[in-house]
Amino acid sequence: MSDQMRNNDEKAEMASSSQQPGSGNSSVSSKHDDPPPTFQPGRRFYLAFLALAVLTLMVALDGTSLSVALPVVAQALRGSALEAFWSGTSFLLASTVFQPSFAQLSHVFGRVQMVMVAIALFFAGVMMAAVAKDFTLLLAGRTVQGIIALTEIMVTDLVPLRYRGQWAGIIGGCWAIGSVSGPVIGGAFAEVSWRWIFWLNLPFIGVSCVMVPLFIRLKLAPDSLIRKLKRVDWIGSVIFVGSACSFLIPVTWGGVMYDWSSWKTLVPLIVGAVGMLAFAAYERFVPAEPLLMSSLFANRTINLGWVFATLHGVILWMLLYYQPLYFEAVRGYKPIIAGVALFPATFTVAPLSIITGLIITKTGRYRWSIWSGWAVATLGLGLLVIWDINSSIPEWLFTELVSGIGLGILFPSLLYQIQAAAKPEDVSFAAALFSFFRAFGQAIGVAIGGAIFQNEMQKNLLKTPRFADQAAALAKDAAALVQIIHNASADDQVVLKTAYTDSLRTIYIVLCALSGICLIASLFIQKYDINIGLETEQGLMAGKRAERVATEPKVAV
Repeated sequence: MSDQMRNNDEKAEMASSSQQPGSGNSSVSSKHDDPPPTFQPGRRFYLAFLALAVLTLMVALDGTSLSVALPVVAQALRGSALEAFWSGTSFLLASTVFQPSFAQLSHVFGRVQMVMVAIALFFAGVMMAAVAKDFTLLLAGRTVQGIIALTEIMVTDLVPLRYRGQWAGIIGGCWAIGSVSGPVIGGAFAEVSWRWIFWLNLPFIGVSCVMVPLFIRLKLAPDSLIRKLKRVDWIGSVIFVGSACSFLIPVTWGGVMYDWSSWKTLVPLIVGAVGMLAFAAYERFVPAEPLLMSSLFANRTINLGWVFATLHGVILWMLLYYQPLYFEAVRGYKPIIAGVALFPATFTVAPLSIITGLIITKTGRYRWSIWSGWAVATLGLGLLVIWDINSSIPEWLFTELVSGIGLGILFPSLLYQIQAAAKPEDVSFAAALFSFFRAFGQAIGVAIGGAIFQNEMQKNLLKTPRFADQAAALAKDAAALVQIIHNASADDQVVLKTAYTDSLRTIYIVLCALSGICLIASLFIQKYDINIGLETEQGLMAGKRAERVATEPKVAV
């Protein structure tokens, strides 16, 4: 590369990370919005962003690919249903509860440093799971693998808010592609060797280990190790992680492994809820740099954003879990084909996420996308109610397409709502908390759906003399019921499929209601100016030559 080309690239990097005068904070927009900040991404930016995309795709694939292969894994390792359940749940649990802690550690020690720590942990988890000869090592590996989630935070260090939608949309698109491809890939490998589900991660890990330190070079103010260690809210992190685990663990097993009325479910739920209250009080009065600042809950718009992020996770995850079960139980499809049948709802998420981000960047307006996203999602979820055991392929294909469009529009939109309403110095923490609430919604989504399905399925089976005495046992697990339906006689299959579809219909009604509530609530979010320069302590560094030019005193001519 010539010196001229290098200079041009470095100037572009400096322009992309410069702070622009104007709003200075996320105050409510005036009649005349500030002009958009300058953003001219260069080669280093594109390579850095490619590294983030690879990380996102890796985590999304790994998070969903094992679920389809769990019966094969359980048989190979001679594991129980409980162990198989936790091998799928432990990854999601870890990726949820460690979000705020990793955000603060990255703020103190540096984003890139913590990403490399997370990649090292992910690699260790992959190796543990891939060579596991029993479920103990597999569960440990899956838990360690879940401790990686900083990509959305790093986007806030690289891109000004006005332009963030299109790039956050790409990250969301990678996540969506990985999430919906994971079950298909996992099902394919399960027929060959389930261990390849984990070996598949090694190329991604290798690419990330090279690209992240090579291309993502962020600024970080120098400080001593002792001072950095003192800045971390260690006590708050322990209280938060412990309380979140205590709350989420019984939520995931309630009604499946233990009844909701069992002390094994109620006691940890109560302990977790009390612990979160204690955490809130501790954060309010004790640490100098709290894990979660009170300013992250300072206004109506940002608080509604947390609710929307949670319910978006609930809706998305319930669809990803229960719609394939419809195709397997009612249509009789194999798991791989069921995953393909879900494509109209899932593969629309990625392109709509990117397109919405581009439009927001072009117009400088974001509230329209939140309103339209919830409106289209509500319509799509309502259309799912018409599904029955005789629904034709065009019928379910076009109806599930609508919900995918709505949920795809919301991916970048909700990020804008939260980051525009947050203070500039809180944006990275807001991104981490957004990821936490979305993952929290995913974790409780399946539990909510499970509770609804069990109640409805039991009620429907009690109406049929043939299955009335088995109603409680059959309704306990929607996934286990799939094989029972396949093995039943033709007449019994009709009864069970009808009850199954009617139970899923109630889930769709609840999801439609939740989306409708969000649509109404979204009318109350305020407008904020998104024409804000990049205000971050860890912006992308340009080359040494550009840094030297930037620090030289300006001479008036």
